[in-house]
Amino acid sequence: MRMELANRVMALTPSTTLAITSKAKELKARGEDVIGLGAGEPDFNTPQHILEAAVISMKEGHTKYTPSAGLPGLKQAIIKKFEQDQGIIYKPDEIIVANGAKHALYTLFQVLLNDGDEVIIPSPYWVSYPEQVKLAGGIPVYIEGLEKNQFKVTPDQLLASITKKTKVLIINSPSNPTGVLYTAKELLELGEICLDKDILIVSDEIYEKLIYDDSKHVSIAQLSTQLKEQTIVINGVSKSHAMTGWRIGYAAGNKQVIKAMANLASHSTSNPTTTAQYAAIAAYNGPQEPVEEMRQAFENRLEIIYEKIVAIPGFSCVKPHGAFYLYPNVKRAATMTGFKNVDDFVEALLVEAKVAVVPGSGFGTPDNIRLSYATTLEQLENAIIRIKQFINEKSQG
Repeated sequence: MRMELANRVMALTPSTTLAITSKAKELKARGEDVIGLGAGEPDFNTPQHILEAAVISMKEGHTKYTPSAGLPGLKQAIIKKFEQDQGIIYKPDEIIVANGAKHALYTLFQVLLNDGDEVIIPSPYWVSYPEQVKLAGGIPVYIEGLEKNQFKVTPDQLLASITKKTKVLIINSPSNPTGVLYTAKELLELGEICLDKDILIVSDEIYEKLIYDDSKHVSIAQLSTQLKEQTIVINGVSKSHAMTGWRIGYAAGNKQVIKAMANLASHSTSNPTTTAQYAAIAAYNGPQEPVEEMRQAFENRLEIIYEKIVAIPGFSCVKPHGAFYLYPNVKRAATMTGFKNVDDFVEALLVEAKVAVVPGSGFGTPDNIRLSYATTLEQLENAIIRIKQFINEKSQG
């Protein structure tokens, strides 16, 4: 019997973030003192009231199947959250709960795309967008968000990328990996083009609670009734409530699309984990002070380390307004230290300086690296010292 793998998986590119995290863990297991700045998850534990709600749900016997689209109580909590935060009103049949925001996106692309459909993806982009599009038979079309424009794409760039096969535009605000945030005006300009060209908008808002410098998160779906109807919003509790391992995300939008996603989920995952759904209900219906405490901690770290990052020789960096990443351009640092590209610079930084960062090649911009400040200030400051020493030693030969 020949064990040949399907073409769809043979073409996949491994996750850069998971690969660097795995390598860092491997070195740590050998006893190496590695500082990991690659992880895309909060370094806080899930708030206590959420943990307690999960335990109570299990003790009360809530350990059975739920509807494929999620518990009615969780849908109501999500609906309440949208109304309070964005002033958007959704109905239960316009919400599907998934096994994390990543699974919501995967399921969405599976029900939306036919072979050859084009999906416009601004770069830098989250590493899984192109792979999920390809798995659904779609074709990723990239628009380069220029550093001089804070990595954000313009209406002219969007118009120039649209063809007869264009079906979807992905917007990720705040962005992973850059942390940049689109304004209401910028979103409206992009949205009006999508309305005119009948292009569906997928708005990934997983970092919406992590906003800094008095900036404000705006969902493109809240800007008009027409844009709400044209948009599928993706969100979840992973980043906002430090619940990455619980795997609860969701999609909100057109009820026909949501129904198709629920039908597919019924044949793939049955339902999101029941205990995790009860935990997510507590996350949204319970006290929100822990969310704000985490946000403030991230903002404090950003304010302290940003100036230190841009002071590293060969580094330049757009200051983010959200998420928990810095995305410096380090091409000059790689050249100064004798490396032919940033990927080689990153590998040597891990092996020799014991600092794990993620190369920008995985996000579509090979001159950058992603640094996560979802770790302690002590670790961050030690990492910066090591990076400086590494560059100084290498550049001096």
